[in-house]
Amino acid sequence: MQKYKMETTVGIFVFAGLLCIVYMAIRLGGLELFSGKYYSIFARFSSVNGLRIGSPVEMLGLQIGKVAGLSMNQDEQVAVVELKVPRDIRVYEDAIASIRTSGLIGDKYVRIDAGGAGARLQPGGMIVDTEPAVDLWELIGKYALGDVGKKQDKQDLLKSGEGE
Repeated sequence: MQKYKMETTVGIFVFAGLLCIVYMAIRLGGLELFSGKYYSIFARFSSVNGLRIGSPVEMLGLQIGKVAGLSMNQDEQVAVVELKVPRDIRVYEDAIASIRTSGLIGDKYVRIDAGGAGARLQPGGMIVDTEPAVDLWELIGKYALGDVGKKQDKQDLLKSGEGE
């Protein structure tokens, strides 16, 4: 009898330990078992440089969701971003999505300006008005190398007839 009591106690502790491991794997892995609270909307960008799956989605300065997927539409030559947002957040057809940077050279996130003039964007809907991320290193390179304004100067010279 003493033997079975000890085995039962050990079995209960092993089972509880396995439940804790499964729970932590789900929480740390970001797996959503009951994803009924969220729905997907999509946004098309000309570039998603630095954006990753799991990056935050913000509205009015508050994190409301996350980036669930990144794909490419080769027919239209755009990157398509899947955004998971809560069902109670209203995003309208005239919404604007932009890729921003946290801090000077921080992580990228998607900022949504919800709009409000059109109809509510349904699950699976597309945000058409977007602003891609600004490439800070490209801007620094242009200023450091003096490329800013050269193209415009060359065009002005050609128009005036001096560059021929």
